[in-house]
Amino acid sequence: MSVILIRSLILYILVIFAVRLMGKRQLGELQPSELVITILVSNIATLPLEDVNIPVIVGITPILALVCFEVTMSWLCLRFPAVRRFLSGSPKIIIRGGKIDRQAMRDLRFSVDDLMMALRGSDIFDLAEVQYAIVETTGSMSVMRKQSEDTPARADLGVQAEDSDPPLVVVSDGIIMGTALRSLGFDSGFAERTARRHGLRVEDIFIMTADSSGSCFISPKQGGRPIITRGGDDSDKD
Repeated sequence: MSVILIRSLILYILVIFAVRLMGKRQLGELQPSELVITILVSNIATLPLEDVNIPVIVGITPILALVCFEVTMSWLCLRFPAVRRFLSGSPKIIIRGGKIDRQAMRDLRFSVDDLMMALRGSDIFDLAEVQYAIVETTGSMSVMRKQSEDTPARADLGVQAEDSDPPLVVVSDGIIMGTALRSLGFDSGFAERTARRHGLRVEDIFIMTADSSGSCFISPKQGGRPIITRGGDDSDKD
């Protein structure tokens, strides 16, 4: 039993390393070559676990070889577009100018139900709203609405707004996130000072987020109303 446990830990660490090395993607975002490598790695990793007579190195060696091959192919894909098109294919336009390209749908073996499901995934339930749609090499669909159907932006309405990055978590379950504070330009005492202004300790905070302007959202561990500050002005909201 101890042998199986040790093998499991070794292969677990190795597979995690392999997946991280290939890049952070969700399963549905994998390119065909990446999906094949992922399936092969998972199958190879199970062999030393199913049969203790198979040396662990028999599983480790092909996994490392496949990962090295995938990293090499990724570099080739970046360097040579022809290799990228051969391995991953090219995006296919299935709606252009509001017109559905039936030939492109046949090439992709895309049914009407597939088309409608993909559009619903983009919050579009009426084909009349679609100006342009393209199926990416991962199988996902990117959709552009017609200008007349699109939601107006602030600039369209003449409303000015300052561009800023989203808030970061600076306290998580009572622990200060120093890297997040530094990226916002604050020192490590920012969270403690903000907590004290509201009669709290950092240890009493479940989640605290902040942005570069100093606006904060604080959720205490004991529950109740969150505390929200805007640009240094403290105010509470439900």
